[in-house]
Amino acid sequence: MGSLYVSKSSSLTPSNFQVPTSQPGDRNFHWQVRPARLEDVSSVAEVLADSFHSREGFFGWTYPLLRVGIYEDIRHRIHATAPHHVCLVAVEKTAQNENTGMYSHDSTLGIAGTVELALRTIPLGTTCSFTSYRQGYQYPYLSNLAVHTTRRRQGIAGKLLLSCEQVAKSWGFDDLFLHVLENNHQARQLYLKLGYQLEQIDTSWSHWLFKQPRQMLLHKHLKSSNSN
Repeated sequence: MGSLYVSKSSSLTPSNFQVPTSQPGDRNFHWQVRPARLEDVSSVAEVLADSFHSREGFFGWTYPLLRVGIYEDIRHRIHATAPHHVCLVAVEKTAQNENTGMYSHDSTLGIAGTVELALRTIPLGTTCSFTSYRQGYQYPYLSNLAVHTTRRRQGIAGKLLLSCEQVAKSWGFDDLFLHVLENNHQARQLYLKLGYQLEQIDTSWSHWLFKQPRQMLLHKHLKSSNSN
């Protein structure tokens, strides 16, 4: 669902993270979002590699190497302790404890989807159209949203996005940003449905030389959002 795989350097899973509640009958009811753990790394890497890299064609032979690189990248970030970075995963609920009302999950089912949230800094000297942001300011940025090919169209991507909103609010922010490729129409429709708006279109040299699709920076103001 995301636009591209984004490599980062650090990660933190908040201990007080709570997922959006779902009621029986909701299509999201069977999915639970939680911070990723070290034992999830292999499944997370598989979902990301399968979503952002093709196994077919001339460069198909590079897929195992790319997956190993993603695995090490994710493992490092989950193991690190930066103040504002989290990798979230969606897992299937399998049983409910009658006493606590909490759901467990079967780790053998793998990861249905994943997303990451971190703070980025607007570089000095950048011409920025963010009306409430200034150069050198940090803002929450969402990346690496991916859903397993067998689990798509089940509301998982939307549940992961709403969970990121909760995390951003817990960090004290009222805005959320992400990039999406202009030709990724399915992802764009999802983001627009959830209240994201176009902030600016980024044009790189690859667009002019190789006609590569441009990246669209989307923005959502969380305070004014009425998404559930």
